[in-house]
Amino acid sequence: MACGVATAGPASAADYSKAGENVAGSQILRHEGVQSGSPRLDRAAGQTLGHDVSGHQGPVDWGRAAGAGARFAYVKATEGTGFVSPQFGQQYNGAHDAGLIRGAYHFARPDISTGAQQADYFIANGGAWRGDGKTLPGALDIEYNPYGDACYGKSQADMTAWIADFTHRYLAKQRRSAIIYTSTSWWKLCTGNAGGFGDTNPLWLARYAPQIGELPAGWDKQSIWQFARTGSLPGDQNYYNGPMNRVQALARGAASSA
Repeated sequence: MACGVATAGPASAADYSKAGENVAGSQILRHEGVQSGSPRLDRAAGQTLGHDVSGHQGPVDWGRAAGAGARFAYVKATEGTGFVSPQFGQQYNGAHDAGLIRGAYHFARPDISTGAQQADYFIANGGAWRGDGKTLPGALDIEYNPYGDACYGKSQADMTAWIADFTHRYLAKQRRSAIIYTSTSWWKLCTGNAGGFGDTNPLWLARYAPQIGELPAGWDKQSIWQFARTGSLPGDQNYYNGPMNRVQALARGAASSA
């Protein structure tokens, strides 16, 4: 598997200078900040603890993470159509070897290429789903643009179409619906609060606050909540909205609702 910045093809002209630090929530933190307090205990009850990591964390001690309570993990695989995380192999395979259910995520760059092209690149470089009961469907990390305009220079209609292009290609190739990672504020700003994805694509919500708060239109519940940037596990802290058997069901391909 290729690692680092790709040098071949049209994508090589794109700016990937921040790709190593662009991780799930890095721009949400920058734009939305952190609210004081921790998630309420009654929200945590019945939830399953997990985390997400990227090359920013370097090699992860997965045995230690599992011992600290991690039950699932997402790992950054790709960005745009020209970057593969150099730590992806150690992190993705290491999580599996430590007994965690793991998945890969893609940092979206709607300014570089089509959604379908990025889905293809993601699938080819770690984002494919496996029916082994240990692999979560791939996730599309769609958030504020780290290189410029928050919405990548796209209208709300064009952004919604770009996301649909990615998710439709992922479904067509993997026979699984991709998870959508985002924040409610970004979703409102850049898609106009589009409501057409909630019936097909599970929601991974980023909000660093004691409570989940408002969800984007179309979803009546989140599947995963990224509730903190730091904690007992490497990287960002997450709760799956349900007990471990629901995480297992999502990995197997069953309904994702908690």
